[in-house]
Amino acid sequence: MPTIHPTALVDPAARLGEGVEIGPYSIVGPQVEIGAGTWIGPHVVIQGATRVGCENRIYQFCSLGEAPQDLHDRGEATRLEIGDRNQIRESVTVHRGSKKGGGLTVVGSDCYIMINTHIAHDCTIGNHTIIANNVALGGHCRIGNWVTLGGATLVHQFCAVGDYAFTGAGSYIARDVPPHLMVTGNPSVPRGLNRVGLKRRGFSDAQIRRLTEVYKILYLRNYDLAEATRQIEALAEGHEEVTLFADFLKQSKRGIIR
Repeated sequence: MPTIHPTALVDPAARLGEGVEIGPYSIVGPQVEIGAGTWIGPHVVIQGATRVGCENRIYQFCSLGEAPQDLHDRGEATRLEIGDRNQIRESVTVHRGSKKGGGLTVVGSDCYIMINTHIAHDCTIGNHTIIANNVALGGHCRIGNWVTLGGATLVHQFCAVGDYAFTGAGSYIARDVPPHLMVTGNPSVPRGLNRVGLKRRGFSDAQIRRLTEVYKILYLRNYDLAEATRQIEALAEGHEEVTLFADFLKQSKRGIIR
């Protein structure tokens, strides 16, 4: 059975999995579903059509599933979905989607989301992503898998950050960040490959050499973007890590940082 502190307010219609714990003074709304083994600390508010997966730890003063900060919002039926085994630290806010943006905000699994992070409406966060203190994501952002966002990183609405990318503390992201890169600055600029992160994730020396060549083509050889993309696509055949990079370039909507 779930364990609910006597001071918590849990709507009878909320669905709580086996072993869920709800801390003092927390509020859980009627449309909320919380998976087995999830721990909710004190003074947490979870509202709206929100599904929280299994074995998450959600710390005090978090607000999950509240209405989007969107001037066009009229209370439409939208959702927030959070995966499994995430740690969501103090004072994190994650809003539901907006009608214009598809109506769904998604946080994947195995993420570590630190103090005072804001994840706006219609964002998509991948798996195994680390978001440091005071990061703010505008609406409709797409953050990939195994990404690290340094403290106080700001990501402009509609921007994408590719898999395995790393942003330095205080970065301002105004264009899409391709996979595997390390970027810093305001506005952010490329600083090379995220070599430390790639090695930690098990990339081989051969894979890192190929990605180094990709970086040189895109940033060091004075090609225009069309020619750089053509050369990277030619290099991608049979190499998953380069294919990921090439596909990101083709799908970018805001243009990549240069």
